[in-house]
Amino acid sequence: MKSLVINKSDLRHNIEAIKKFAKTDILDDNGQKYKLIGVVKGNGYGLGLIEYSKILIDNGISILAVATVEEALSLRKSGITEDILMMSSTSLTEDLKKLVENDIIITIGSTQCAEIVKKISKETKKQIRAHIKIDTGFGRYGFLYNDIKTIVNTIKELLDIKIEGIYSHFSLAYYKNDKWTIEQFNRFIEVIEALKLNDINIKTFHICNSPAFLNYPQMHLNAARIGSAFLGRVDCENNIGLKKIGQLKTTITEIKVVPKGYNIGYLNSYKTKRETKIAIIQVRIYGWIQYYFKNRYV
Repeated sequence: MKSLVINKSDLRHNIEAIKKFAKTDILDDNGQKYKLIGVVKGNGYGLGLIEYSKILIDNGISILAVATVEEALSLRKSGITEDILMMSSTSLTEDLKKLVENDIIITIGSTQCAEIVKKISKETKKQIRAHIKIDTGFGRYGFLYNDIKTIVNTIKELLDIKIEGIYSHFSLAYYKNDKWTIEQFNRFIEVIEALKLNDINIKTFHICNSPAFLNYPQMHLNAARIGSAFLGRVDCENNIGLKKIGQLKTTITEIKVVPKGYNIGYLNSYKTKRETKIAIIQVRIYGWIQYYFKNRYV
């Protein structure tokens, strides 16, 4: 049998540790609680989109984030009514219409997207909720950070759109005291300050992914997008006691002995240093692994 066994007790531990580190029980100057956005893209990081999302919700994570239209619609079809942020800006009219129809918070990261959103707003008469995406150096979605005029003009023209947040994304936050990460953060703050000077007051700011959340507490702002940290699977120092929540179980299909200096795997990725006994297992990551959410130590 091949299965990924998830320890829900450890998952709950991680959620609570992250809440504590984020100080979610303390109100900010605007009377708002800190927002933790649960990223569930990629089939819930391989844990099962719907099951994983429901566990996060049951443990107080009330905002989810996805990367595709299909993920957003799947959550809605499953009966999840909590806020869902679509993190990918898109200029595809049909995709935007589907998102709006299903009350998904959209991301606006270009003038093209903004124009289409305005048309949809007039056609549907629905209150569209959105976050603005700023590209501070990742090179993916978002308005270029130094094109302040375009950012300001675009937001001011979105009169009927409820702009609830603004965010960016780090490209190299795995290392502490990294000059590039600090530069990206400063660029984002400059955009926020420029918006304030132009009488644009957006309430929610977020730039931290899981590594940045752990490495740069001074950059927490008033929201963060947490994905891998909930799983305890972070590519940086684990300084708040996160636990790895799962283990992959499978069976050995064959055992063999190979001589010293023998290549193992594609690209000759490993060469034995001595005569070695190896075990062969079969695991297919996508498509048919069964997911078991197991309660231990409850």
